[in-house]
Amino acid sequence: MKKPIVMDDPQKQEHNKRRQFTFRINLFFFFTFFLFSVLIVRLAMLQFVEGHEMKAEKAARNKADTPIPPIRGNIYDRGGAPIAYTTSTQSLYFRIEQEQPKEEVITLANKLAKIFADYGEPTPKPLTAADIIKAMDVGYDLEQNKTTAPSYFAVPRRLKSGLSEKEMAYIYEHRDELKWLEITEESIRTYDTDTTPAVQLIGYMRPFSAAREPKYGLPFYKDKKSEGYLDTEDVGYDGIELMYQEELRGKNGYKTYPVNASQKIIGKVEITKPIKGNNLFLTINKNVQLTTEQAIIDHLKWLKGPEARNNPYANKGRNAVAGYAVAMEVDTGKVVAMASMPDYDPTVWFGGIPQAEYERIKPFINNGTITTAYPDYPDAELAKHPTSIVYMGSVVKPLSVLIGLNEGLFTTATKYNDTGVFYYGKDNNARLSNSDSAAWGNINATEAIRRSSNTFMSAMIGNALYMRNGNKAVDLWETYLGKFGLGVSTGSGLPREYAGLSEFKTNTKETPQSRMVFASWGQNEKYTTLQLAQYVTTLATRGKRLKPQFVDKIETYEGELVKKFDDAEVLDETTFPKPYWDAVITGMKQVGIQGFDGFPYEIARKTGTSTQRVGGGKEVDNAVFIAFAPADKPKLAVAVVVPEGGFGSWGAAPIARKIFDAYDQFVGLDGVPKGNPTGTDSKKP
Repeated sequence: MKKPIVMDDPQKQEHNKRRQFTFRINLFFFFTFFLFSVLIVRLAMLQFVEGHEMKAEKAARNKADTPIPPIRGNIYDRGGAPIAYTTSTQSLYFRIEQEQPKEEVITLANKLAKIFADYGEPTPKPLTAADIIKAMDVGYDLEQNKTTAPSYFAVPRRLKSGLSEKEMAYIYEHRDELKWLEITEESIRTYDTDTTPAVQLIGYMRPFSAAREPKYGLPFYKDKKSEGYLDTEDVGYDGIELMYQEELRGKNGYKTYPVNASQKIIGKVEITKPIKGNNLFLTINKNVQLTTEQAIIDHLKWLKGPEARNNPYANKGRNAVAGYAVAMEVDTGKVVAMASMPDYDPTVWFGGIPQAEYERIKPFINNGTITTAYPDYPDAELAKHPTSIVYMGSVVKPLSVLIGLNEGLFTTATKYNDTGVFYYGKDNNARLSNSDSAAWGNINATEAIRRSSNTFMSAMIGNALYMRNGNKAVDLWETYLGKFGLGVSTGSGLPREYAGLSEFKTNTKETPQSRMVFASWGQNEKYTTLQLAQYVTTLATRGKRLKPQFVDKIETYEGELVKKFDDAEVLDETTFPKPYWDAVITGMKQVGIQGFDGFPYEIARKTGTSTQRVGGGKEVDNAVFIAFAPADKPKLAVAVVVPEGGFGSWGAAPIARKIFDAYDQFVGLDGVPKGNPTGTDSKKP
């Protein structure tokens, strides 16, 4: 039997339907409210938080910026004479593009070489097709007949700067056949039309693309691309140009064009002017600098002349071909002259340096007063001659005596019987002697400096210190030397500065005792000329080691003062009793020297003759000289090094005399210039 069907109450059904409908309506409104809330919050975020960023992004998409390189600041001597400054020129660039057959590129290089020869300004070293191929950096070498990969692709290569009007006219007229070329106006470095002073100190410039190249570039430029540097601009690669790159460069300007989605210009250009670089006024005095350079050239010539050949002392310097000198003011540490000779004509960098000329000057491009430079010899001969870094020789003896006195090894009154020979080592089987085996008899510390006694230094200081302290004497010795700037950085900040070489650790053929003996009279350490200048300045100040300074002041391009460097910066100070200083400086006043007859001031000095072995087992004598004047009120300290110059008295001292004379003439060793300086009042370009 079937159950009967029970029907719900119609009113109840209607109620359920209404309740379900209400729930759905409420749910719909809730979700609608939620979505509108999210939308409103998002719109608020866009309006108030992200709006500025999106506007900037939109503007960037609708604008195209073309950088304008800044004008580089100028470099002057301390009196305002221009040394390196910026001028405008037209330069020729080559682009690497797709489908550039090697034969066509070589043909282009040959055409350009002929154009430069026929229409360019006459130059001593015209660019050859091989030079042009190298500048193109396309990956093959005509001279060596080899192929490599280009260093980079996207950046045009500068082939020549300083195009003449005839060169530009010809290139523009034949632009259809001279493919992949473009002419660009740019600023370039120009140098004093007179003899450019302090070439290696000023340094040189190279394109930024080369300066940041991983293999041969400089770490300083690794991340400079993000700072607005342009691949085609020239940047400092050495010396002051590199050291003060940020001050000299300035900041980019921009040409800003409004563009459409197709990157086509649709409006007027907006120009943000570049900020010009600052001008540097060096501590270098152009007149003293040029006199220093000429003094080295003249003396090297004299050493090869008949007068020197007939002099048994001067004749030892007949093979000298290079010389280095630094003059440093005792009150401030300002360097007034820094000469590394031979130098070169810096205009070789203008318009692209021929490869042959670069190879010729490469040995002495470096600043030989702060790092290794080589004499002007063929490559096969270089190993047979000393570099710019030589043993300091007997110029160390004033410091040796100070160390001996301060360590209590003897007193200022102690006498030593100098027989001209000293024996040391196991069973006294090692022997050394004074120059010419001279025996000076009973001498004290002052007389030992005056006579430059090797035996006194060896017996009373080097050997005595080792016998008392053993191997610890080495560390003690080097600590003293570091206090006077020897074996440590001078703090100058110049790029590539060499800290010197001590042979205590590198020379394994001789015992520490032997090395201490030789170190006491300068045959163990090799130091730069700048280190020697800082050392003699420390002697002149009686213990204050000053930072060498090269910039006198910095101004904006328009001439407003940015910074002035007046005060001396003391890097270290060593205190010795006054009687020790008096004993040493008195001895320095009595050292015999050549070339100072009639000098109107008392001078404290020390000569040095450093002997070293070079390639082929040959021994050479290097001339070294340090001095400061006036002796009792020091104003200027000078260091001179002439590799293969022989005795310091004959090979180096006469150069120093001319430096002191020039400083007295143009600045004044007593604060009053004795002559009427010429050239220092030159106008800025």
